[in-house]
Amino acid sequence: MPDKTVQETPVQAGAGALPDANPASPGPGPGPRPPGRERGMLRSTAVFSVMTFISRIAGYVRDAVTASLFGAGPGMSAFVVAYRIPNYLRRIFAEGSFSSAFVPVLSEMKEKGDDEALQDLLNHVAGALFAVVLVVSALGVLAAPWIARLFLALAPADAETIPLTAEMLRITFPYLVFISMTALAGGVLNTFRHFGLPALTPVLHNLAMIAAMWLLADRLAVPEASMAWGVLAAGVLQVLVLWPAMGRLGLRPRLRFDVRHAGVRKVARLMLPTVFSSSVAQVNVLVGTMFAALLVPAAQSWLYYSDRLTELPLGLFGVAIGTVILPQLSRHHASGDEAGYSKSLDWGLRIVLLIGVPAAVGLALLAEPLTASLFQRRAFTAEDSRMVGVALTAMSVGIPTFMLSKVLLPAFYARQDTRTPMRAAIITVVANVVLTVALVTPLWMMGVAEAHVGIAAASALAGILNAVLLWRYLRRQGLYRAQPGWGRWLLRIGVALVAMTAAVLAIRAHVGAWGVLPMAARWLWLLAAVAAGGGAYAATLLLMGLRPRHLRH
Repeated sequence: MPDKTVQETPVQAGAGALPDANPASPGPGPGPRPPGRERGMLRSTAVFSVMTFISRIAGYVRDAVTASLFGAGPGMSAFVVAYRIPNYLRRIFAEGSFSSAFVPVLSEMKEKGDDEALQDLLNHVAGALFAVVLVVSALGVLAAPWIARLFLALAPADAETIPLTAEMLRITFPYLVFISMTALAGGVLNTFRHFGLPALTPVLHNLAMIAAMWLLADRLAVPEASMAWGVLAAGVLQVLVLWPAMGRLGLRPRLRFDVRHAGVRKVARLMLPTVFSSSVAQVNVLVGTMFAALLVPAAQSWLYYSDRLTELPLGLFGVAIGTVILPQLSRHHASGDEAGYSKSLDWGLRIVLLIGVPAAVGLALLAEPLTASLFQRRAFTAEDSRMVGVALTAMSVGIPTFMLSKVLLPAFYARQDTRTPMRAAIITVVANVVLTVALVTPLWMMGVAEAHVGIAAASALAGILNAVLLWRYLRRQGLYRAQPGWGRWLLRIGVALVAMTAAVLAIRAHVGAWGVLPMAARWLWLLAAVAAGGGAYAATLLLMGLRPRHLRH
């Protein structure tokens, strides 16, 4: 059940037509650009992915500090719940539903070349967004005890995590205001093909949390509350970085509130159906959070750490491809280029499978070694590594389809069709609840220690269902025609996976029990396994005729 939080998953927005992607350089105003060479989607995806990779490195440093200081105790579990609730709302008001509706409207206005109308749209959308998230955040702070009780309804009435969660919710809810303004700025920057800075700013989130843990943990009655303060500080920092960058494009939003404004009404109309479709994973996370309260307190933390480990392939590639492909599909649709639309979508699907399938297999094969290498020290025990590892293995099954959904959703949003994905999302969420009950209940009743694996497996299966439904709807509408060469593409991936699996299993068999190794040895063998598996996969693809030119679009 991947938790796509903003610090882990950068702002998902679109792109316009500026060939200059340097986010630090002053850009021209929002008007039309002279004709020039457009960057390919592969290059744009690479820029986004590199920046995201840097933020992931900082994120794993943060997670290592978190695991070392707090392990998987009640305080950590309370923070996980207090973190996830505003993050679900972030998916609605920030880079999820909001960006999916805002970016196509902004791109459409940009293509018209009317600078004044573009600025007016930005002013009113920014004002409406700010007003809404301010009210929601205030209500969240006031209702924190009841919200904590709701999401921990299956926990014992005297559970220690309930008051701790309420206390941290009061700190994390205002983060929603700042991260929503960050998403607005990121959407504008990406619309003008400035992908780097929005993808890099999540580093600030991780650095803020690391600093807060080191500076505040020993000074607070509940040391884990230092992470909540770090989340709030991170939101402020990201706004301070992205808004000036947006200003350098000549776009400086002045908050205007008018619910009758045509642009605001259009964004809201497109946004409402995406509340479900853009946040399926987050809804599944909240369902899992509620059921995890039924289990041992550490279950929340085990699932959180496994979520974090699935973020690497999802953030590096799934979000990156989805971010880059949305404006490309929007332009093809706006110009009536059905062939270009189908070709761009085909490119995205091929790249996702090329990367997502080996990522899932690799995570499953190295789940416990990866967990032990990253987290196992001080408060984080070998048993914690094992419990996170089994959840990660179950969750890995859904990674390719989570990534596919990141490509399939923009195919609908580019056409400003937000209702079709909503239908798929509603079915998926219902299926996730049913699967969670069906898988977790018998494990809990039998006293199985690994009962939390049922939550992870239910989320993965629901993710598969969501991708299948989106695919079926897309084909029914005749929006996609597969390009030639799919059989050879899948054959190459399949053979390369066999080679990769053999290489990784050989090293795993040689090493044996990973958790008993010294830390340096764990890392050495982990890097060796990753290098061997990745090298075998790449080499096999090359031997079977795949070349870099086949990845371009």
